[in-house]
Amino acid sequence: MWSYPEIQIRLLPTLLLTGLLVTAPVIAQPSQTIRTQDAAIRVVTVASGLENPWGMAFLPDGRLLVTERPGRLRMVAKDGRQSPPLGNVPKVFDSGQGGLLDIALDPDFARNRLLYFTYAEPGASSEGGGAGTALASAVFSETTLTDVKVLFRQQPKLSGGLHFGSRVVVGSDGKLWLGVGERYRRDEAQKLSVHLGKVMRLNRDGSVPADNPFVGRGDARPEIWSYGHRNIQGMARHPQTGVVWLHEHGAQGGDEINIPERGKNYGWPVITHGIDYSGAKIGIGTAAPGMEQPLLHWTPSIAPSGMAFYTGDRIPAWKGSLFVGSLKFGTLHRVVLDGTRVVRQEQMLKEIDDNIRDVRDGPDGFLYLATDNPRGRILRLEPAD
Repeated sequence: MWSYPEIQIRLLPTLLLTGLLVTAPVIAQPSQTIRTQDAAIRVVTVASGLENPWGMAFLPDGRLLVTERPGRLRMVAKDGRQSPPLGNVPKVFDSGQGGLLDIALDPDFARNRLLYFTYAEPGASSEGGGAGTALASAVFSETTLTDVKVLFRQQPKLSGGLHFGSRVVVGSDGKLWLGVGERYRRDEAQKLSVHLGKVMRLNRDGSVPADNPFVGRGDARPEIWSYGHRNIQGMARHPQTGVVWLHEHGAQGGDEINIPERGKNYGWPVITHGIDYSGAKIGIGTAAPGMEQPLLHWTPSIAPSGMAFYTGDRIPAWKGSLFVGSLKFGTLHRVVLDGTRVVRQEQMLKEIDDNIRDVRDGPDGFLYLATDNPRGRILRLEPAD
């Protein structure tokens, strides 16, 4: 069998002629066959040459909206053709882990063309500069975004380029669930007066739901749903229960999967299964009264990013499993579940030699991945037979 480099066929470049976009036909999509524990799969490169793709969302016609961290939003067609960047994307803080991040469609997108996206927003000079995680909505057209509205701004904005998070999911309750990192200010994750290290729950117009746990408290931000999180880079809605699940980075060890419940404290940095990068202890141990235990933790760390439940029928053995990308080992992690109990885990796709930033359950029954690379790819996982 040929190796991936031997069979890779690069797409012909997009040309601009007399002001019109002319895209050369796609000749072939390179693929690689890999044996996993329960299925032989084919890893197909759908698109390549994307600069650090971060988030993906499927349009109703099967095309993908893909964010690129430096601040571009593109469409990728089923055959791999890429659109020029859409216009009117807000300026992003493109530094470190900051940039244009996650994207999700409104449940009524087919009617209202509304989408949501998260990004690192530069602070104004009047705010002392810095940057913070923001959530915006916009109306989508084929070439640009219109009616862009900022629904949420992290407070306070801070200097540095670490731990913005962030993922956004529309919950089964119709609310926006947003994960915000603690911006590498550990103790802030325990403070309800700031947004750092929290899960936010918002109405789709950015207002605060009346049943949020801290509404009416003068010492707490009303947007907060749960707290004590570190750096959330994966979030998904369970296909049967509708409950939102998330994962977050630990330090050196202690990456966690959690199910954020109303008003609960998930412990960072008081309790953790990880240690500091220096080898020093963090917090008081792995458990404390009033603080939740993770559903699963990875120690040593895998640096998780992206998260999806597989609901398709194309690879039957995978149905119901949770898939998480790794930014450390360049692998895809399959978590086999019985309800909320972890039955076993599988680490796969080391052969692709690329860190995985995002994971999505495709409407066509396949699983899709985005790789974190200046020449990033969109990959599709299919059954080999």
